Amino acid sequence: MPAAQAVEALSAAGELTRLRALSLLAQGELAVGELAAALDQSQPRVSRHVRLLTDCGLAERTPEGAWVFCRLAAPGTPQRLLAEAVLALIDPADPVFQEDLERLAAIREARNAQASAYFERVAPEWNRLRSLHQPEAAIEAALLAMAGNGPFAKHLDIGVGTGRMIQLFSPRTQTAVGVDSSREMLAIARAELDEVGAHVELRSADAYRLPFASGFADLVTLHQVLHYLADPDRAVAEAVRVLAPGGALLIADFAPHDHEFLREDHAHRRLGIAPAEIAQWAGAAGAIVEATRTLAPETDAPGLTVTIWKLAKPASAAALGG
Repeated sequence: MPAAQAVEALSAAGELTRLRALSLLAQGELAVGELAAALDQSQPRVSRHVRLLTDCGLAERTPEGAWVFCRLAAPGTPQRLLAEAVLALIDPADPVFQEDLERLAAIREARNAQASAYFERVAPEWNRLRSLHQPEAAIEAALLAMAGNGPFAKHLDIGVGTGRMIQLFSPRTQTAVGVDSSREMLAIARAELDEVGAHVELRSADAYRLPFASGFADLVTLHQVLHYLADPDRAVAEAVRVLAPGGALLIADFAPHDHEFLREDHAHRRLGIAPAEIAQWAGAAGAIVEATRTLAPETDAPGLTVTIWKLAKPASAAALGG
C-alpha cells in the first residue's frame, strides 16, 4: 500500500465511532441501519462514517434495494490487514466495545426471531410459496445434472425445509442428513420423508455451526437458504468445511433483484446473491466454483431468476480443515 493511502486509512480508523464500526464489521456483514443501532447513533451520522471508511478502502458498501450492506475490506488486501492490525490493539474488555457487541447480539437475536416466526407461520405451505417464484422442475433437473450421477455416500442438506432436496437426491445417495433451525420445518420434513426410508436423519442445527466433522458429506446442498441469512459467507464456509474433497456443494439461490416486498412479506434478508459473492466466499473457504447455471423464470411475476453453483474442494484443502 502506498504511504499516502496508508496514512489516509489510519486517519479514517483513528476516530472512535469509526473504530467501533470496524470492530462491529469484523463480526460480519451488517446493514447500515443495524450498524447504527449497534453503535447507538443516528443512521445519517453512521452513513457519513461508513463513507469515510469505504473511501479509504477499509470497508466496502453494497446498495441493495432500500438497504446498504457494509463489510470489512476483502480478506488478504492491504486494507483488510491494516484494519485487523488496528483492531488487534484494542482491549477486548473495553466497556465501550463490549456494549457495542451486546447491542449487536440483541439485534441478531431479534432478527433471527423474526425469521423463525416467519418459518413457523409458512411451514405448512412452504412448497407452494417456493413454487410461486421459480420454475421448480427446471431447477431440480439442473441440480441433478450438475451433481452428477453419484452415488453419494452421504448427502447433507443445510436448511432442509420440507425435505425436497433429500427426496430429489435419494435415488443417488446412501444416507442423508437434513438440518434446519426451525422445528416446525423439521416436523413437516419428517412427515414428507417417511417414504424415503430409514437412511434419512433430521436434526436441529445452526447453518453457521454445523455439528459435523470436516469432510462429513460428499454431497452438500444449500437450496434457497442464503438469502435468509445475515452472514451467508459464514454458511458457505461451514458448508465447504463439511464437504469431502472431491465431493459436490450445490448452492441454488435467487439472482440479484429489486423485489423489496420479499423482505417485508417473506423475511428475505438479501435481495439475491451475486456470482462474484459466491466466488469470493468459496475462495476464502478453500473451494472453487466448478460450474454455474442461470435459469430465468417461466412467468413474469415476480420475475425472479435462479442461479445454481457447483463448488468443489480440492484435496489440498483437507489439510487446512475446510
